[in-house]
Amino acid sequence: MRIIDRYLTRELLGPFFFCVFGFTVVLLSGLLFQLTDLIFVHDVDVGTVARMLLYRIPATVVMTLPIATLFSTLLAVGRLVQDNEMTVMRGSGIAYPRLIVPILVLGLLISICTYLASEYIVPAANTKFENSLRRIIFSEGVPLVEENVFFHGGDDRYFYIGEVDTKTHELKKILVYELGTSGFPSIISAQTGLFHDRVWVLYDGVYQELDDEGFVQFESRFESMEIVTEQEGEIYLGNQRSVEEMSRRELGEYIERFQRGGLKVRSWVVEHHMRLSLPMSSFVFALFAAPLALVGRGGRAYGIIVSLAILLVYYVAVSVARSLGINEVLPPFVAAWLVNTLFAVSGFVFLVLADRWY
Repeated sequence: MRIIDRYLTRELLGPFFFCVFGFTVVLLSGLLFQLTDLIFVHDVDVGTVARMLLYRIPATVVMTLPIATLFSTLLAVGRLVQDNEMTVMRGSGIAYPRLIVPILVLGLLISICTYLASEYIVPAANTKFENSLRRIIFSEGVPLVEENVFFHGGDDRYFYIGEVDTKTHELKKILVYELGTSGFPSIISAQTGLFHDRVWVLYDGVYQELDDEGFVQFESRFESMEIVTEQEGEIYLGNQRSVEEMSRRELGEYIERFQRGGLKVRSWVVEHHMRLSLPMSSFVFALFAAPLALVGRGGRAYGIIVSLAILLVYYVAVSVARSLGINEVLPPFVAAWLVNTLFAVSGFVFLVLADRWY
């Protein structure tokens, strides 16, 4: 069995690394076409663009790992079936579920590596990419603050900007979470606002003070409010953090802060659970695809066609589940794990029936 395990592992790793490399190159080539505009339109030097391309490699590789796991599983097992090597292995009396144990172990290891990379490598690389892009855009005099970002505004104050009007420089859907000296946090929400020369001017908003248990002990509406900061405007370039630039732990901290203020952050909660469920798709794909590879004897062509079909169904289903979670049709945890659960259960059933099929 150890010889067979090593053989199956080598059979899987070959197409896996090829798929990771191939899909990464294809995805980065699309980004490269966009970044070349910075060279010719914005006069950005080639070195800066090259660094920005390197900063995108971790996120791109993490995106390709589950896809490569699916393709390599179907291609590797499909090749063994087509060349009748699987028949020889099964003829020795080994059950198919035992034969694919190394494939499942590799799928689990890939999922773990994907999660660790998403948590500790990708956010930092995305931040460097976005900050480079922000400096380029800021040099042209467009709004300094971007939409759909979090950032620390100094003095234990945290901001979230939902939208930015690039023509009027007006900010919309603003949330400010501030820790008070007495331990009572306060929440400021405003419909619109402006930022200029260290001053935030907020319009049409609500100011709330909370007690230690998270209940509102004071609330007041305002037509306009000014918040003066000690930081220069350009410092916000380094403080801005989109969801893609945060680890799962950091996103959880922001969710906790805003939920303590009674604010609905359902889309962030769904994303928080997705940060764990999506990396597990590599293991789910290995479990789901390994039994399916026994059905067809078309070799590589069959593996490619089935892989594309599975990817289409999986990611469309994930998008639908995410939308249902955000719109309160499903609980966030259920929305994040529903598709993985359905695929995993189906894969387990297929695996149990595999010996009858083949």
